[in-house]
Amino acid sequence: MSTPVESGVINLASPYSVDDTVQRLIPVLEHAGMTVFARIDQKGAAQAVGLTMRPMMLVLFGNPKAGTPLMQTYPTLAIDLPLKALVWEDADGRVWLSTNSPQYLQNRHSMTEAPFVGVPALLERALQSNKPEK
Repeated sequence: MSTPVESGVINLASPYSVDDTVQRLIPVLEHAGMTVFARIDQKGAAQAVGLTMRPMMLVLFGNPKAGTPLMQTYPTLAIDLPLKALVWEDADGRVWLSTNSPQYLQNRHSMTEAPFVGVPALLERALQSNKPEK
C-alpha cells in the first residue's frame, strides 16, 4: 500500500486498466456491505463537451447505516461522504486507485473514533490477482 501524502490521499497502484479496476472494485465494495451510489466517468464527461483527458472514474460508495450516525455527530463529515474511490490513469499510462486517508478524514472532522481505517485494505482487495469477490 502506498503511504498517504500530506494531501491526505492514498494512491494504490493497479495492474489493471481503469475500466477493469472499476469492474473489480464494485463487487468487492458490495460484498463488504457498501452501497455504490454512483460511478462518474470523468473522461466521458470531458468528451461530451469536446475535451480530452486520460481515463478517470470516480466511484461514490458507503454504508448509510454506518454513515448516518457519524454525520449526525460530525455534520461536516457529510462533505466527504459518501466515500470516494478515484480510478485514474497517469501520464505514463499507469493506473491508480486513490482514496482519502482515514486519518485525514478523522483529523479533518475532529473525530474521536476512526471509522474508516478498513477502507484502504478493502480497496486493495480489488487489486489482488485473484478473482474479485462477488
